[in-house]
Amino acid sequence: MTTSLPDFDFKSHYLPRDGYRIHYLDEGSGEPLVMLHGNPTWSYLYRRFVTELRTKYRAVVPDHAGCGLSHVPKEDTYSFTLASRVADLEALLDTLGLHRNLTLVLHDWGGLIGMVYAARHPEKIARLIVFNTAGFLLPRRKRLPAALRFARNSRLAACLILKFNAFARLAVHLGCRRPMPRAVRRAYTSACDSPDRRRVTLRFVQDIPLSSHDPAYALVLEAQEGLKRFRNIPALICWGERDFVFDNDFLSEWIRHLPGAEVHRFPDAGHYVTEDAFEQVLPLVCAFLARSRIVPPAHSVDSLP
Repeated sequence: MTTSLPDFDFKSHYLPRDGYRIHYLDEGSGEPLVMLHGNPTWSYLYRRFVTELRTKYRAVVPDHAGCGLSHVPKEDTYSFTLASRVADLEALLDTLGLHRNLTLVLHDWGGLIGMVYAARHPEKIARLIVFNTAGFLLPRRKRLPAALRFARNSRLAACLILKFNAFARLAVHLGCRRPMPRAVRRAYTSACDSPDRRRVTLRFVQDIPLSSHDPAYALVLEAQEGLKRFRNIPALICWGERDFVFDNDFLSEWIRHLPGAEVHRFPDAGHYVTEDAFEQVLPLVCAFLARSRIVPPAHSVDSLP
C-alpha cells in the first residue's frame, strides 16, 4: 500500500483472529462511534470524521479482513462471506468491551454487516448514522445494476478485477461526482494492491444475495426483520442521490423502516457521499450527535451504597 495517505495520521491497532489480524482505529474517548466501511474501501473512508469527532467521542473503525491494513486470511480457513464479517465485528467489539450505547456509522457493505450485528444485539445500539448503503434485501421489483451483475457473475469481470484492480479503479471515478484528488484516489486503490487483496474485493461482490440460495440471504433477511426494533431510536441519513447502485429506491426503504430518521439528500453527490459532500455532512453529523446525546441512567436508590 502507498505510504502517502492524506489526512490519515492515526495509531494502528490489531486484533488477532484465527490466522489473520484485523486492523482498526481507536481514537478519542466517550460515547463509542463504530464506523463500518464497505467494498472496495477501508477505514480511510472515515479519516476526516475520526479527526473531527475524536475530541468528544470514541471512534472505532475496523478494516474488514483483507481490506485496508488488515491481513488477508487464507481462503481455506476464511469464508469471505457476510457471516464471517459479522463474526469479526462481534469479536472486535467484545474484545474492546463495547457492549452498550453504540452508534453505528454505515456505508455500503458496512450497512449489512452493521445491521446484522444490530439485529442480534439491539440492546447495544443507541443511534444509527446511514450513508449510501442497505440493511435489507433488494427493494421489491429492483434488479441489481448491470455493472454489478457483470462483476458478480462474469469470468471476464473476475479477470479484470484480479489482474487490473478494475473494481476499485472504477469505483473512485464512478462513485464520486466531484473528482477525487489524485492522492486520495491512490489511497483507495492501493488498498487493493495485490491479487490476494483484489480477490477480497471480488468475494464481496460475489456474496451479494439475490436469492434464498445465496449464503448471505438469510443474514440479510435477519437484518431486515430486525429493523423494526430501531424505528424509535435516533437515526441520521445522509444520501448521495447520484449513486447508480444505492439509489433513491434504497433511500425510500430506509425511510420506510426508520420513519423518524432525520434525512438529508445531496443531489450532486454520488456513492462516496462522504467525499463529495464532506463539508456539508460533517456539521449534520456533529449536530445530530449533540442533539441525541446519550445520558447515562441515574443510579436508583437501591443501587446506592
